[in-house]
Amino acid sequence: MDKIWTYCTILITLIEFSTALYFHIGETERKCFIEEIPDETNVVVNYKVQLYDPRTGGFMPSSPGIGMHVDIRDPDDKTLLSRVYSSEGKISFTSHTPGEHVICMYSNSSAWFGGSQLRVHLDIQVGEHAINYGEVVQKEKMSELQLRIRQLLDQVDQITKEQNYQRYREDRFRQTSESTNSRVLWWAVTQTAVLIAMGAWQMRHLRKFFEAKKLV
Repeated sequence: MDKIWTYCTILITLIEFSTALYFHIGETERKCFIEEIPDETNVVVNYKVQLYDPRTGGFMPSSPGIGMHVDIRDPDDKTLLSRVYSSEGKISFTSHTPGEHVICMYSNSSAWFGGSQLRVHLDIQVGEHAINYGEVVQKEKMSELQLRIRQLLDQVDQITKEQNYQRYREDRFRQTSESTNSRVLWWAVTQTAVLIAMGAWQMRHLRKFFEAKKLV
């Protein structure tokens, strides 16, 4: 049972590192995606842009002039990448800080498709999924056994990074919880102190009032 649970955990972890989707975007729209990535992890973003065809109601391959401007920021809001790409291609970068990375895409111009929609196919691959093992085999002249060992080592390395990232998230969550609890405690103490001070002030003035009334 423990082995089955371990295999399931590894499978779920590996599935999380590949995200394929498509979205529609207008002339001035900006679409952003948040990807949680461990540190020192390779990320590859494959994309393809299609242009809406009003005659058929479908989408057709885009013209050569259509491209996408891509901005990628790390958890510290530092720019990792910012440039204009063609209508189809691959973007790659390496994370240096664990956490939420923001990937934003928007069209490079609006003059050429006159208000029509674009469909953008996006495939985000993280970690060992971002490695092209076909190129690795050709470059390093590896045998099938060597390739399999390399894949297993990459998978273990990625799982280790993910586990470290989960511990990092737990530590951040614990720090946030402790900070919140501390603020709540001090806020309650402050409120109590203010109430006591106001009560003492009121008692003092009431006493003075009654003493003055007695003298009269």
